[in-house]
Order: sequence, then C-alpha cells, then structure tokens
Amino acid sequence: MIKIDSYEYYYNPEDGKYYIRKKNNAHPLKKVKDKLNKPKDKKNKGNRSEDSTNKVNKSRDKADAVNETNKSQDRANTVNEMNQFHDRADTVNETNKLDEKMSKVDLTDHSLYRMSIKNNHKHPIKVSIIMPTYNKYHQTSLSLYGLSKQTFSHAEYEVILVDDASSDNTSDILKEVDVPFKFKYIQMKQNKGRSSVRNIGINHAEGDLLIFLDGEMLAPPAFIENHYKHHMHESNLVVTGAMHYEGVYTFIMPDYNENQMAHLKELVNNDAEYRRLYENYEQTKQHSNGPYPLVTKEDIDTNRFQRLSFPNRYFLNSGLKHFGERLEGFTLPYIAFLSGNVSVRKANLKKSGLFDETFIGYGAEDWELGYRLYKNGVQFVLDPSTVAYHQEHGISKRKVKEQWGNHYRFVNKHPHIDVLILSLEWKELPFMHIHKTLVEYNQLEERFPGEYNEFKHAFRVMLFRIIEYLNNGQPVTKLYDLPGGSEERIKIIQQFETLRPRGFDYLASSFEQIYYL
Repeated sequence: MIKIDSYEYYYNPEDGKYYIRKKNNAHPLKKVKDKLNKPKDKKNKGNRSEDSTNKVNKSRDKADAVNETNKSQDRANTVNEMNQFHDRADTVNETNKLDEKMSKVDLTDHSLYRMSIKNNHKHPIKVSIIMPTYNKYHQTSLSLYGLSKQTFSHAEYEVILVDDASSDNTSDILKEVDVPFKFKYIQMKQNKGRSSVRNIGINHAEGDLLIFLDGEMLAPPAFIENHYKHHMHESNLVVTGAMHYEGVYTFIMPDYNENQMAHLKELVNNDAEYRRLYENYEQTKQHSNGPYPLVTKEDIDTNRFQRLSFPNRYFLNSGLKHFGERLEGFTLPYIAFLSGNVSVRKANLKKSGLFDETFIGYGAEDWELGYRLYKNGVQFVLDPSTVAYHQEHGISKRKVKEQWGNHYRFVNKHPHIDVLILSLEWKELPFMHIHKTLVEYNQLEERFPGEYNEFKHAFRVMLFRIIEYLNNGQPVTKLYDLPGGSEERIKIIQQFETLRPRGFDYLASSFEQIYYL
C-alpha cells in the first residue's frame, strides 16, 4: 500500500484492482482554518468605539484572506496529491504488467533432475502434454510455439518438457519461451532414456488426460481439443494421430542423409521463398555445419510450413485402414500406441503400469506399454484430426540395433503368439497379412485342440529366434534345423501340408517363408 498525505490508494485482492480513499485524519491546513474560524468568547462592555470596530473589521478581512489562501492551498495540495497518486498508480500498473509478462519461475531440485515451472497458477489442469527431448533445441522451440496457439483453454493444459541431459542449447528454452500455458521444464542431470524421462513427466502431470508428444512435433491449433473430445465421454481409450503421420522439413539439418536431401529439394519447389532459402543454403553450406532455418513462427501462424510437409501412411497402407477408426476386429491394435503422438487417461496407466525402464534407446517401449493397455481392455482409436507434424531430423545408424534389442526384450517379457507374430515384419510382410496369419493360428487352436502340436511349437520357436538372431547380429537362417529323417521333422511337414486344404492359407504362407530359410 502506498500512502499520500491526505489520500491513500489500496489494493483489493478480491478483484485485483486499486482504489483511492481519503484518510480519516484531517489535513494540517484544515486545523489552521478551524482555529482561525473559531469564535472568540469576549465580554461586551457597552458600545464599541469606531476604532474597535475598524480593528474587528480589519481582523475579519485578514481572516477572510487567510481562509481564501488556505482554500487555495488546500485545492493546490489536493491536485498535487492526486497527480502524485496517479503517477504512482501508473508506475504500479506498469510494474504489474511487467510482473505478468515476466512470469515467476518456481524451482525444484531433485537428485536426478531440476524442474522449473513458469505460469504456476492454481487453476485445475485437464490435460498434461509430456514431451521428451534430446539435442533438438531448434525443433523443440518451434514445437512449443505451436502449442501456445491451441484453441483449448490455456489455463487448462500444461506442457512438461523433459530434457534428457541435452548437450545443445535446449536449456535456453526456459528463458526464451513466452507461453500462455503452465510450463514445466525438467532438466535431467544425466541421460536416462525415453522410458525413464516419460515416467518422470507422468509423475509430475496434473491432468487426468495425458498426451505423449515427441519434442519435435508441430501441433496444429485444434490438436489438444481433438484429442480431448474423445476422452470426455469415454474413460477407456487410447487415441492416436501417429497412424496419419505427417513429416515436415523445418530446418536443413547437417546430418540429413542423401534421400532426405533429395526429398527436400523436391518439396522446396512448392514455394518460391523456400526455394530461395534452399539455394542460399547451397551457396553458404560450406561455411556452417549447424541447422539452417526454413520455417518461421509466421509460417506456422499461416500454415505456410505445410508446403514442406509430406504424408507417410505406412501403417494405414499396410492394412490398418481396412479396420476403421476403432480398429474393430484387428488382432494387433496395440501397435497404434506410438508415443510420438498418443493420448490416454492417467488412470489407465496406473492400472496397466508406466513405461518399462529396462527398455533403453529407441523402439518397442511404447508397443510394450500399448500391449499391456490392450490386455486390460482399452479401446484404440485412430483419428486423423489429432495429427501432428514431425519435424524431420537425421537418422542415427545405431537406432536399428537399439530397435532389435528392445524388440527382443518385448518378446522375452511377453512370449505370446500375438507378440511373437510381429517378427514377420522382418520379412516385410504387410500388417494385413500378419493379422490374418494370427487369426488363422487362433482358429487352428480352436478347431483342432490337441492337434498340430509340432507345427505350432516350431512356428512359435522360429518367430522368437528371428528377433533373437537379429539382436545378436546373427544371420537369420536355419531357424528350426532338424535332421532330414527325424520323426519331428516328418510330423511338421505332414501337418503343414494339411493347412491349405483346410483353409489356413495365410498361416501356411507365413510358415513356409521362415521355415525354409
């Protein structure tokens, strides 16, 4: 509270406004006036002389003059006080505006990480977006800008950016971003991996609905709203936009491979300005080895960046599009749980468990969690309106090795036929073929219980060994090598030969592709 001589202004915390009020104590000049105007108690001893009368009149004239002076001074003081009040109020208002702009940052220091929170309001959060990132400073900055333009109420969602001990400028994001939502920046003190950092994000999430989004994803304005609408009336869903993958080149990265550069060169021809930027890059690239910017924030506002985007419908074109938005009848719905862009209620994760932190590096950790959700009865939904744009980056050669390693962990943890069957993807069989193979395997179990035992055993063993050999760097051959005249080999061949006559065409086809390697 700032006090002035006779007026004071005060802040009302109930409505967040300032008011002016007059003090209870009187102004000092008023005391002088009161004293001068106070009648004197004199004894009247008969008629007054003319001199006495004149003295009284002069005294009254002087008093009147003093009163007028006092009034004038009072008015002047009041005006000055009001001007001072307005000046001070303006200063306070400017300070408040600055305080609102420069949001307070709350810090938490943990043994594994340091968490900073901007815009730490107390409004209930409905949606928590969990974004892991590692050495993708430039793309992540654009991603946060896209999330600041959401149609969903800014007070009702938060973004949790988990920086897995990046060595680039990612830590600068905290002081650079000006976002309208609650923003939690978690900086890991050492690299822990994708599963671990997502779990840390989950543990700090306030929303009932969680959206997992990779740090390099550009989200359109209705992205959160379109995810949220599915979960408003159903509590047992997984919603994904990843099946409708859209890629975009926002930067020219120094580690792009030849195919990526050739693809980008085609796309820049869709826009004269992007073509000019690309040509400038070609002329100056020898002087720089850092990311070369193509897309600006203004391009995101106007959707101009989409001229550098492209669709990749691998999963849909491999068979999923035949099963509709809810994948009805599809035997492998858990493959839709791709953590680059997927939403699920926190309660479902508590029931099924969080990400398995034994999965290190790239791949399969999201499918493994999706499989547990699937086994607990969660319904999977594919919605193209929840798509986000993946900002392309270089592809690490070690990813393939990491992927096989995690897939091997997956089949070891869940050695069931509806997980083992994914090994057929190594043969580049489409998901529709894999799905129908699994359907026929299950029908074989139902129609002929106790039969085909040698065949089924050999099929499951070979599916497992495909991943085992890939993980070990071995040639994928002789997956079930038996002596030519062995009894087991003879039974397997006899059972196999009856499959097609009984209508098990896909199962027979898949078996022979891996048995005779």
